[in-house]
Amino acid sequence: MDAITPVDADSAVVSADVQPQRRVLKIVRNAVLVFIGVIFAIWLVLFITKGRFLKHPFESVAGSLADRKIMVGGDFQLYFAPFRLKFLAENLEVSNPKWASADTLFSARRLETRIAPLSLIFGRRHAYWLDLADGNANLEWDAQHRRNTWTFGSGGKGKPFELPRIDRASISGMRVRYVDPQMPLLANLRIDPIVSIDTRIGNAVGVNGDGRFRNTPFRVAARLLSPDASVTGGENKLELRAWAVNSVIDVTGTLPALTEFENVPLNVAAKGRDLSQLVGVIDVTIPQTRRYALKAQMVKDGQAYRFTGMTGTFGQSDLSGRFTVNNAKRLRLDAALTTRRLDIIDAAPFIGYNPDIVASHGAVAAAAATGAGAQRVMPDAALPVASMQRFDAGLDWKIGIVRSKNVPVSDVAMKLSLERGRLVLSPLTFSMARGDVSSDLIFDTRQRPSAISYDIRLGPTPMGRLLAGYGVADSGTTGSVHGRIKLEGRGDTIHDSLATSSGRIAFVMPQGTLWTKNAQLAELDLGTFVYKMFEGKLKKPIEINCGLLAFTVRGGMAASDPILIDTSKNVVTARGGFNFDTEGVDMAFRADGKKFSLLSGQSPVRLGGHFASPSLQVVSPQLLGRVGAGLGLAVVASPVAGLLAFVDVGDAKSAACGPVLSGARAAAQRTTKGKPRTDVGKGQAKKTS
Repeated sequence: MDAITPVDADSAVVSADVQPQRRVLKIVRNAVLVFIGVIFAIWLVLFITKGRFLKHPFESVAGSLADRKIMVGGDFQLYFAPFRLKFLAENLEVSNPKWASADTLFSARRLETRIAPLSLIFGRRHAYWLDLADGNANLEWDAQHRRNTWTFGSGGKGKPFELPRIDRASISGMRVRYVDPQMPLLANLRIDPIVSIDTRIGNAVGVNGDGRFRNTPFRVAARLLSPDASVTGGENKLELRAWAVNSVIDVTGTLPALTEFENVPLNVAAKGRDLSQLVGVIDVTIPQTRRYALKAQMVKDGQAYRFTGMTGTFGQSDLSGRFTVNNAKRLRLDAALTTRRLDIIDAAPFIGYNPDIVASHGAVAAAAATGAGAQRVMPDAALPVASMQRFDAGLDWKIGIVRSKNVPVSDVAMKLSLERGRLVLSPLTFSMARGDVSSDLIFDTRQRPSAISYDIRLGPTPMGRLLAGYGVADSGTTGSVHGRIKLEGRGDTIHDSLATSSGRIAFVMPQGTLWTKNAQLAELDLGTFVYKMFEGKLKKPIEINCGLLAFTVRGGMAASDPILIDTSKNVVTARGGFNFDTEGVDMAFRADGKKFSLLSGQSPVRLGGHFASPSLQVVSPQLLGRVGAGLGLAVVASPVAGLLAFVDVGDAKSAACGPVLSGARAAAQRTTKGKPRTDVGKGQAKKTS
C-alpha cells in the first residue's frame, strides 16, 4: 500500500470544505433562478392576459385600502410592458366619502397610463404616459379643512393635492370641480384636448372655467403650448389670463414639464381699477388705489408665493420692489417697496379718502362719502378690523417725493408691522420744507373699540418754505417752527379716535422774521397798514422774539394752552380752541401793541367756522363797540375826541421766552419782569357745532 503524503492530506481537507460551500451556492443559485422564473412566469402570464383577470381583485383590494368603492365597468388591464406598469380601465368610477357633496371622486370613460413602478413607493409619482377621455374629478375639502376627498384612508388627515409628473399625455373632455369651504373657493374647469410628446405639448391646450373665491366671481382661460424654440428635453409655454374684481391678471412662462409648477419663475402682470379690490380677494387689506398696472416675476415655493422685480404705477404714482405672500400657517404679506414720486391724491386713501372723489370733487366730498357729517374733512371710514385680525404683514416703503401744491414733502420712509390686528407705523419719517418729521402711530384693533395713539414730532422747519403755498415769502423769512402732537383716543375711525382723544399739541417758534403782507391786517393796526399801503411796502418782515401755539386736548376738545407770540411790536395771544368731534373752530386772536399807535382797533379777531371752511371775523362785536363809543365821543365832544377810542397806548408786556421756548403750559408763562401772565390761560374750547 502506498503511503499518503502530507500534500494529499491537505487536498482532501480542502475538498471537504469546498463541497458544502458549493452546495450552498448551488441552492442559492437555484432559488434565484426559481424566483426569477416565477417572476418571469407571472410577468408572462400578466403580459399575455394583460392582467384582465385582476379586475375584480383590484376593485376589492384597492377599494378596501382606499376605503372607497371602486368600479370598472369596461375593459381592465394591469401588467408590466415591459418594465413600466401599464394600467387601463374603461368606465372607471371612484366614490367619494359620505361627507362630500358629490358622490363620485373621479370617473372616466377611458384611462390608460404607464407608470414608473418605484415612484409608487418612493418620491413623487411619475407617469410616462397618460391617455384620459371624458374624465370628471370632484376635489373637495370638508368644512373644518381637516379631510379631503383625494386623501385615501379612513380618518386620515387631508394632504395638499399634488399632481403627478406626466411626461406625455392625451386628455380630452376633462372637467374638474374644486371646493374648499374654508377659503371659500369653488372652481369649475374645462380642459380642452391635450396632446403632448416627450414633455412637449404638440397642440395648444385650453383650460377654461369660472368659479367663486371668497364670494368673488372670476373667470380663467389658459393655454399650454410648445414653440419650435423649445430646448431638447421639453419645455411648455404657459399663457393664462384671469378676470376678477375689475382686474385682469396675465401669467406667462415656461414649464419644464406638463404639470411642473413648483419653483418655476413665471411672469405676472395685473391691471385694473383698484388694487385693493384684487388683494382683498385673498383677505389682504391695503388702502384704496386709482387705476393700476403692475408686473413682476412670481415663484411658488411650497405655501409661499414670491414676487420680485415688480414695477408699475397706481394713479399718478410709480411703484417698484418685491413682496411675498405666505399661507403656510397664517396668511402673511411681507413687502419692500420704493416709489420715486407719490401724487398727494394717491396718498389720500391712507387716511380713508377715496382718491377718485378727492381728484374730482375735493377732500370735503371725499370725507362725506365715508359717512362724515356736513362741513367735515376728517374721514369716518371704519378700520377693517376683521380683516386686520386675519392676516399679518411687514412693510418697508421708501418714497422720494410727494407731489403737493402747498407743502413740499420728500424722503418718506415707513416701516409697518401688523400682528394679529395690531398695526404699528414706526418709524414713519419724512422731510417737510427742509424740516424733519418723525412719528409713531399705533392702531390696536384687538381692544374694543380700537386704541389709537398718535405721536408726531416736527423738527426745526423754516416757515418760509413751510408756508410758501399760503402767501408767506420764503426770501426774507428766517423764522422756524418745531413741535409735537401726542394724542391717544379710542375708536374704529380716525374721526372717532380724535373725537375721544386726550393729549397735547405744541408748536414752538424761536427768534426769527416772518415776511408777509397780511400780518398787519391780522394786527388790525389800521394806521400802520394804511401808511405802508400808500408807500407800496406791502412786504415788511415781522421780527419774532419767540412764539408758542399749544393746545391741551381732553375728550376731543382742544383749548389754547397757551397761544403766545412775542414780536418786536406786539404780543399776540389767543383764547378758545377747536373740537375734533364737530370740527368746529372758535378762537379769538388779539394783538396788543408795545408802542403807541393812533389808529388801532385793539379788538380780537375771531377765527370760526369748521376745519373745512374756516372764517375770519375781522369786524368783531368789540370793534363795533369801540366804533359806537367813538361816535358818541364825537357827538358830545368833538370829532377829534372820537379818535381816542382807537388809541393804543402800547402797554403790552413782553414775554419771557424761556417758558415759551420750552413749550410750557399757560400757568408757567411769565413776562420779561418775571410776573405771571394774565392774558393767557383762560381760554375754553366750546362745543362748536
